[in-house]
Amino acid sequence: MDSVVSDAARGVSPRVEVVEPDENLMAWQTDRTRAPIATKIVIAGGFGVGKTTLVTAVSEITPLQTEALMTEASEDHDDLTATPQKLTTTVAMDFGRITLDDDLVLYLFGTPGQQRFWFMWDDLVRGAIGAVVMADTRRLKDCFPALDYFESCGLPYVVAVNHFDGSELFEPEDVREALTIPAHIPVMIMDARRRISVIETLLALVGHALDETPE
Repeated sequence: MDSVVSDAARGVSPRVEVVEPDENLMAWQTDRTRAPIATKIVIAGGFGVGKTTLVTAVSEITPLQTEALMTEASEDHDDLTATPQKLTTTVAMDFGRITLDDDLVLYLFGTPGQQRFWFMWDDLVRGAIGAVVMADTRRLKDCFPALDYFESCGLPYVVAVNHFDGSELFEPEDVREALTIPAHIPVMIMDARRRISVIETLLALVGHALDETPE
């Protein structure tokens, strides 16, 4: 008779093979008594400001990118003066994920920067708790559409100035004054290539979003 059947007949629990947990899993992934809080963050800003770079620098998974070669359709709209080496642009979105704490997972959605793709913003923003509006001090006007959008829809946001090599470094309050950003909205200087710099920005946004919508 099969040993498992024999054990069951005698009232003995059959032997079950124990599978060792994956060492790469985080604590919350193996703790079935709780689940992490998953939140959606939007990364917005003008063309070539560093949205894709930000998501790539901080994502703990291979980021989803929808980059396409620049075409003649953008020649009259996109200013390449500050980024002459840029040959591609985001045509749908960037997507990444980062775990900030055992119970907080952020899903990052980068918006396309070109004006002809702005119609997608409503879908990308739906369900988000807040947004990072990236700015380049050499082209501050490029972030105006994002600022206007989030002001009009009431979504909490922070302003993150991506400091490019060779560009003048300004104080956050100088940027706040130039963009007429309200005093309660965080403004910070960051480097989208540096993971720790991006994490500091995301933490500032989460804190600001909690202050604005504590429920």
